[in-house]
Amino acid sequence: MEALKQRILSEGQNLGRGILKIDSFLNHQLDALLMEAIGLEIAARFRSTRPSRILTAEVSGIVPALMAAKALDNIPVVYARKHRPITMKEPVYVDAAPSHTKGGEVMLMVSPEFLFPDDRILIVDDFLASGQTIDALGRIVQSSGATLVGISAVVEKIFEGGRELLQPWNVPIESMAIITDMSDGKIVLA
Repeated sequence: MEALKQRILSEGQNLGRGILKIDSFLNHQLDALLMEAIGLEIAARFRSTRPSRILTAEVSGIVPALMAAKALDNIPVVYARKHRPITMKEPVYVDAAPSHTKGGEVMLMVSPEFLFPDDRILIVDDFLASGQTIDALGRIVQSSGATLVGISAVVEKIFEGGRELLQPWNVPIESMAIITDMSDGKIVLA
């Protein structure tokens, strides 16, 4: 996606240690038109997999997931919670993933009332870096008995090895922009 690449190059900040700050349009402030275009692109790439739901992680994956869901004929979006609200009854599907930006481990929880064995799940997230958050979401899909049909990320940092971690899921993996290098303060896109 050329528009996304241009925004990354013009507004993205390389904070070192592989951290890309794109808060001006995705991770803090949102650009609705760009998110809509990203959703349309994700939908175009995954329509043939016939997803019945999209799964993402709280918080930054929600908007691109929602835009993709709207473009896929308004399928439901389920997001894994990081804190269990009192309204989420036990038992829940739960898995853990390390957080690169927050430090430590994050628990991801999904209520069984929103994932079913006959579902076809597309995972959408903001970043694909180490792949560990998306892998945890895949294990939640597996626990529910649903079928994982694809994985999409807005931005992939290919040099962090996440794609390789996710290959055993044997589903299509699509990223809207791929960063190949962030060494020496650079941001290099594929």
